[in-house]
Amino acid sequence: MRTVVGRVKLRVWHGQDPQDKHWGCPIRERWGLRPHQQMSPALEQKLAFTATLAGSYVATSLVATEWGCEVDDSVIHALVQRVGSKAQVQMQQRLKQLPVETQPQRRASELALLMIDGWFARFRGPGWGKKKTSRDRVEWHEIKNGVFYLHEQSARTEGGRAVLSEKVVVRCQGEPTELGQRLHWEALRGGLARAKQRLVLGDGVAWIWNLKANRWPEAKGLLDFWHGGQHLWNLGRACNGMNEAKAKPWVEKRLHQLRHGQEQRLLKEFSTLKASRSQAGTIVRKEKNYFAGHAKRMNYKEIADRGWPIGSGPVESSCRQDQCRFKRPGQSWTRRGFANLSALDEARRNNHWDELWLSA
Repeated sequence: MRTVVGRVKLRVWHGQDPQDKHWGCPIRERWGLRPHQQMSPALEQKLAFTATLAGSYVATSLVATEWGCEVDDSVIHALVQRVGSKAQVQMQQRLKQLPVETQPQRRASELALLMIDGWFARFRGPGWGKKKTSRDRVEWHEIKNGVFYLHEQSARTEGGRAVLSEKVVVRCQGEPTELGQRLHWEALRGGLARAKQRLVLGDGVAWIWNLKANRWPEAKGLLDFWHGGQHLWNLGRACNGMNEAKAKPWVEKRLHQLRHGQEQRLLKEFSTLKASRSQAGTIVRKEKNYFAGHAKRMNYKEIADRGWPIGSGPVESSCRQDQCRFKRPGQSWTRRGFANLSALDEARRNNHWDELWLSA
């Protein structure tokens, strides 16, 4: 058997149980080993954990070699599929139960934060692996991410970098409602129900705000300031002949106004902008509609004065970390392969890891 200390050879009894007449190996059953299992549970757990952190299954195999345990990457892949599938089943089972708050003794939080974003991963299309085909070999699918944490769990290092002592990270390939259900369940477990205020942050994508309206209608909503600033830059360039130098003072003045409580004044100004039939005019119309659609989500001064965040940095960071694992050069996923590794990674991040190995 392969173990974390190398190969171990055991000579053990096997045969038929005189009580229930089944054939088996008593010591393997006592240890909870599956039939034909050749790796110890401790080694399987170590390999699965590393697979969620390393850049690939090949990288995980190389790390294992440094432990003195040579394991082919295909074996690690098979392990992730098996345990990841179990993690998905456990996830669905949890959703059917009421979540139990992990720290009910903790004082009620002043603010709970829910941040939502999306990114795209490369999947194998229907034409994958075929020499001649009219069907797409590669497809890009949106992965939806959600992050939850309590405001008191955020801090800054001596160098000024923002850090979170605890957070929940959820991702899914499916509909926004699936993300909302899972994120809400994990958030309740983390203390959402006892938070005095709730704040949802995201960019301008419609599905985010539809999800917020359906799942957390009582929460305050805020457009991520950086994304708002990007659209202000687009508008500024279009209003200044697509000239970056001329646009800069125009944008910087209005960014200051937007950040310091003059969003209504800006919205009124934007409504009077004329849009020609040129390319710049098309941008002006698009950005006017953008800001009008988010008119109630730009009260940055009010939010900042409370000491609350006006940017969705934690979920942006989560998306970036995911891309470092799931969007590396040469990686093309099947839906099943992505879902299994994702479920395994979420179990590690959200403190469900030990549940996977109770009856592995």
